[in-house]
Amino acid sequence: MSFMYNPFPYHDPKPVNRPELSEKTVASIVSGGTPNVAKRFVSALADSARKEGVIVGLDGYTTAKWDLFVSLMSRECDLLGLQFESVDHNAATLREGKEIDAIIDPLLIWDTRIDPTLLYGKVYHGGYAGLTDPVKAEAFKKAIPAKKVPGRIVAVFGYGSLAEDFRSLYDVRCFFDVTPMNSMLRIRAGEYANLGKEHTGIINRTIRRCYYCDFENAVQLRKELFAQKALDWYFLDNDRANLQMMPFSAFEDICAQLVKYPFRAKPCYLEGVWGGSYMKTQRHLPEKMRNAAWVFDFIPMEVSVLVKAGAELLDINYCSFVHKEGVILMGERCVRKYKGYFPIRFNWDDSYHSTGNMSIQCHSGGEFNVLNYNEFGRQDESYYVVVTGHGAKTFIGFRDDADIPAFFREIEAADTAHRPCDYMKYVSYEESRPGLQVMLPAGTIHSSGRNQVILEIGSLTIGSYTYKMYDYLRLDFDGKQRPIHTHLGELNVNQGRRHSVIHDPSSKDYIVQQPRLAEKGEGWEEYILGENPQMYISLRRLEFEKSCQQDTKGEKFHVLTLVDGDHVRIRSAEHPERHFDLDFMEIACVPASMGKYVIENLGKEPIQIHKTCLRDGYENDPA
Repeated sequence: MSFMYNPFPYHDPKPVNRPELSEKTVASIVSGGTPNVAKRFVSALADSARKEGVIVGLDGYTTAKWDLFVSLMSRECDLLGLQFESVDHNAATLREGKEIDAIIDPLLIWDTRIDPTLLYGKVYHGGYAGLTDPVKAEAFKKAIPAKKVPGRIVAVFGYGSLAEDFRSLYDVRCFFDVTPMNSMLRIRAGEYANLGKEHTGIINRTIRRCYYCDFENAVQLRKELFAQKALDWYFLDNDRANLQMMPFSAFEDICAQLVKYPFRAKPCYLEGVWGGSYMKTQRHLPEKMRNAAWVFDFIPMEVSVLVKAGAELLDINYCSFVHKEGVILMGERCVRKYKGYFPIRFNWDDSYHSTGNMSIQCHSGGEFNVLNYNEFGRQDESYYVVVTGHGAKTFIGFRDDADIPAFFREIEAADTAHRPCDYMKYVSYEESRPGLQVMLPAGTIHSSGRNQVILEIGSLTIGSYTYKMYDYLRLDFDGKQRPIHTHLGELNVNQGRRHSVIHDPSSKDYIVQQPRLAEKGEGWEEYILGENPQMYISLRRLEFEKSCQQDTKGEKFHVLTLVDGDHVRIRSAEHPERHFDLDFMEIACVPASMGKYVIENLGKEPIQIHKTCLRDGYENDPA
């Protein structure tokens, strides 16, 4: 699923993964434009179609669209002397739009006093089955088999067409996958209407409904189809004019080879009113970008992985890769504990040479998310400071002398009467410096201040439960004052996390910690920067000049960020050819199955690498 509101339409060409693939796999990938893909697809079905007819099911991730492909299939059938018929599965089986609205709308928050942006709701877990009209479905299941006659191809297309209740109707099953970024760009372009809707609606409401219903349905079905090996063909539908097609077995092999390597995800870049200039320069981003406030380098629900396969560059939804290789990638205990989700997310927050701080905010915990959003998991975060300018501050916790009721009154007045809040009287801060690590368990009031770049590392939360408590009366890009979530913030903020408490090693809220040596080897040292029983991640730093030996022990994935130094190579100790080269401020994941691996300095200066993994004993944490 994706909750990315407004990605900049820039496709970063740099983070390409190059696993060794068999000639058979590479040769089985069909591209050369959608007309050529349709031609090859129909040709593959022609013999069976002539003998007994073929029923094809075309399903896909949210915003996949089959009209061009189906039209081209029709043309190819004409050329081969075959009959062709297409059937819109959604039109034939879904409940009426008003019925679907009656199911989904009550799950969404419509009270702007609680949720001024109408951003939140409860995840719908009923799947496509819950949105299907039983009478229509029975008629459909009787009608489709009757259409199978020698000399004919029937293409049934639509979201949920391969759901369990309909899957046996098809001789050939295909899934059209889309990356989260491309899906969101299509929604924002007005190219998608929610399930049950005839036309696209207000963009933010369309996105919210996608998150709480449409994306969820598509993700769960895709996961099921992969687990059951129920597909024959896998399509990448990131460019409708240039589909890429492969047998599902080829897609499986690509994922199986990729997970043998350290790998990097393809980032997404988002502008923001507090955004700075550092990452735009560092990544050579387009001049027309205002800034790159957020760089989603490795947020599982938002990114993809680029894989070089012969002459083809495949842009694969990262969650699809996780569906296929979850146990090898993350370890069996992790998959079981977090229900198959990749449990940690990484992004850069850039306020370097910007006009101001990030909003004063907090996040909600697991119990609140389960009860109010039907979500799985809490929203914890952490900040690691990498780059600073003059006067940079990281805000965390309340001051010891803070009058918190007065703070609540002031932020309420800021929201309703547009009076500024003297937040410095209430919120504590750290003087930022490269290497500062702060932990932000759910409920911690915090903000990244102006003039720095931080590596933000967060927990599993799939949505974006960020409650802005104060935003400096700032206007958004559209000239309107940015809404804040005083009600939800007050419900969730932990008033006990004050300056002295968060620095106290004897406190359970000790979250601004001092580095402590954990391990050392020949020429390297590993420091724990942050561990807290309220958070399931362990935040560490590796320091070395030439090389550093590490070991996943086949149990835990490691995520590595080069935070000081120019170039390193991450390679398997047993298979040195399985490597990935990382530059400054890039992030790579080392799969749990890697075992022993080596990080080599390819430059001359000393190296520091931020390492994130799951904390020992995480599997025993409360659900």
